[in-house]
Formats: sequence, C-alpha cells, structure tokens
Amino acid sequence: MTTVTDTVDASEVAKFEAMAAEWWDPMGKFRPLHLMNPIRLDYITRQIAAEYGCDLSTPAPFKGLRILDIGCGGGLLSEPMARLGATVVGADAAAGNLPVARLHAEQSGLEIDYRHTTAEDLAAAGEQFDAVLNMEVVEHVANPLSYLTACNHLLKPGGIMCCSTLNRTPKSFALAIVGAEYILRWLPKGTHDWRKFITPDELFKLLSEAGFQPVDKKGFVFNPVAQSWSMSERDLSVNYVTAALRPAD
Repeated sequence: MTTVTDTVDASEVAKFEAMAAEWWDPMGKFRPLHLMNPIRLDYITRQIAAEYGCDLSTPAPFKGLRILDIGCGGGLLSEPMARLGATVVGADAAAGNLPVARLHAEQSGLEIDYRHTTAEDLAAAGEQFDAVLNMEVVEHVANPLSYLTACNHLLKPGGIMCCSTLNRTPKSFALAIVGAEYILRWLPKGTHDWRKFITPDELFKLLSEAGFQPVDKKGFVFNPVAQSWSMSERDLSVNYVTAALRPAD
C-alpha cells in the first residue's frame, strides 16, 4: 500500500488525474509534452548511452538496464525506454494515470511495470535502478530536497538521473503560464505554479545536497512558428534539463 509522504502534493496529483484520459492525444491537454518528447528522448538516450557505453544504433541498446520513470503519467517516456530494451518501472502518485498507461502499453505490445507509488516508498523498499527519469516532476512536489534525496537512493552507485523542470523567470511566466494556460489553452489554468519553478543554480544546489554529482544542463527552446523544440547550450530561460550521477561508492 502506498503511504503518504512529505513530498506528495495532493492538489498537484489531482490536477493530473483530471487529465489522465488525454495522455495519448497529441492534440489534447498534453500536446506540449508530445511536441517536446523527441528532444527529451534525444537527451535522455544520449546521456544514458554515454554513461553505460551503449550503442544506440543496435536494436536494443538498453538491454540489461533497469530504468525508473518517476511521475510516468501515461507512459510517454516509459514506452520508448522499453522499446530500447530496458526493463522499465513507471511510477506515479496519481492513480488515475496508470490504467491509461497500462492499456496503452498492452496495445503497443510492451511489458512495463506500472505502479501507483512514490519515490520515497520505492526507496524504502530498497528498489534500485541504473537510471532514473525525473521529467517535469520536481516543480510539482511539496519538498524538492526530500524528493531528490529519495531519487538519489533509488540509483545504483554510478547511476544517472535526468531531471527536467521550468526555470523561474519572467519569460517562463509569460510562456509557460500566460501563453500555454491562458492564450493557447494547451493546459488547464492553474496547472503550474510559477512560485514553485526552480532556477538551474537552485536545482544544481538541491541535487548536490541530495547526494548527486550534477554533470550537465541544457535548455529546451520552443519555436512557435515551426511548432517544434530544439536543444540549447545557453538558453535555459524556460524549460531545461539536467543530468546528475550518484557517485560510485
């Protein structure tokens, strides 16, 4: 049974449960994630491949790796990881997301272990993984440091975590909240709380305090004309992603 932890924000969980049925609709409320998914996957796969010496040109480059997708939602990242050969656990505190994820995986012929649980409960159970995907979650938890510390415990020594979130800047308020929620109406109003956004410096500090060694950060930049995303070395003003290692013992 899932226990209540100090990082789960019930109001944030409720927001995503209300949208659960739309996870796999590329024109629905999760359209921003569908548009972003190719660039997220490119970053994640390259980071994991570099850490473990995987050849991405082979049919199942992540075979033998155990990967956790925390805050998995409908499985937009879990499924590609499974297709790359990884053993995947998808975990989400929002129970309503999981039937959608399980059904889609079954229809896609994929075996993914979806669980209604939290990072803290997985860590308490002694679960460990070669890689943790922690994408667009940390800005929704009640206690980021406790949450990231649990994620650190979930990694094997030498393991890698990819963590993406939103920067707290005037530009992110204009684009991620005013633009996405009020003008374009991609997301329901109130999906994000700008005050909970985290700057890259703040995230690197939190990661270090949680026991990680941060090793990389990149920006995700949206082109509204092309309706596509690109990766940037310099522009981390709205969406960005980091890679961090759990130091080997």
